[in-house]
Amino acid sequence: MRQQATRELYSYWNGLRRQRAAPDRAEIDPTAIRSVLSDTFMIEADRDGLFPLRLSDARVNALWARDLKGRSFLDLWGEDSANVAAVLLTVMDGACPIVAGAQTRLSGRAPVDFELLLLPLRHHGRTHARVLGSLAGANLPEWVGLLPIERLELRSLRILSNARPAADLPLMPRLSGAIDRRADARPQFRLIQGGLA
Repeated sequence: MRQQATRELYSYWNGLRRQRAAPDRAEIDPTAIRSVLSDTFMIEADRDGLFPLRLSDARVNALWARDLKGRSFLDLWGEDSANVAAVLLTVMDGACPIVAGAQTRLSGRAPVDFELLLLPLRHHGRTHARVLGSLAGANLPEWVGLLPIERLELRSLRILSNARPAADLPLMPRLSGAIDRRADARPQFRLIQGGLA
């Protein structure tokens, strides 16, 4: 995590969840994250898989020069929208936070890099309900906020480990002898001739 907003939001979220997989939406106190609030947004998990933005704050809205509330989070991405949908499902299914690199380009201008943070939230005790996120850039050019960006591109992705200390981890069961012998076996490949499509 390179951006201060990313680190602060992750630290706040991590403190709220304690030993749980994710905190509840009702636990989020905007005053506690006021220094990074303008870089934050909240996504709803809907039945249609559109992932509408429930909240989007000032700096996030300024990037597109409009209020994004109610708009699909996937619409903010170009060809990567299917990958971003899969990332959101990973965040919710695995209750795992993700940090990603994103980039936008405007013709005739240098690319602008952003850091994206996605954090799972429960809502009224339900999992797969909300995702808290931030989108922060460093050294943003003067045109950001004056000219709307069109789309973001996903550049990198990292799942933030929820690893527990080794002493807390359960021991892995020992593999049976049959499985051990198979692991040493030479892999077998089969070539299947196919026609031209």
